[in-house]
Parts: sequence; structure tokens; C-alpha cells
Amino acid sequence: MKKNICSSLAALVLTIFISINANAAKPSTATENPVKVSKNEKLMSSEEGKIILSRLEEIKAMDKSEMSAKEKRELRKEVRALKAQAAQIGGGVYISAGALIVILLLILLL
Repeated sequence: MKKNICSSLAALVLTIFISINANAAKPSTATENPVKVSKNEKLMSSEEGKIILSRLEEIKAMDKSEMSAKEKRELRKEVRALKAQAAQIGGGVYISAGALIVILLLILLL
């Protein structure tokens, strides 16, 4: 019985890898490029994102040559914090291929 499960599991994994490789080897038939949504467009959809982007643009437009080292350091900290907030707003969940295979195997076995 254990040999039967292992052989069917191996066949399933082999089939998955072959189907993934077969899809990757096909040339694209689409002549137009798909529309990609940039991070800025995702941020512009929310009010908080608009505020963050406007503040980043203000900082970018500032004349930093007249600032002291301490003021520049504070601006860098602010920019890092704003970018972290922007990443939280527009972020997503990413799963690696290995993790996906492990999850599928656990689902099949349990």
C-alpha cells in the first residue's frame, strides 16, 4: 500500500513538472504587451497612498544642499518610514515554487 502511494505521488509530481515546463516552452501568441500596474498606481488608489506619494515628491523636490547633516539624516529616516508604509499598502503575498509544491503534497497526503 505504501509503495502504491509513493508511486502515485511520484507520478503526480512528475506530471506537474512536465506540464509547467510545457507551458513555459510555448511561444507567446499575444502581440500586445499586457498592461502592468505599477506600485505608484496601486498607491494612488487609496487616500493614504496619495498622501505618502505627495510627501515623497516634496522631499525629492527639496534643496538639500543648504541642510545640515542632522536634517538630512532625519529626512532619510522619514523617507524610509514612508516607503515602508507604502510597501504595506501596496504589498502582496508571495509563495515560492518549492513552498507551493510542499503545500500541494501536504494537501494530497492529508
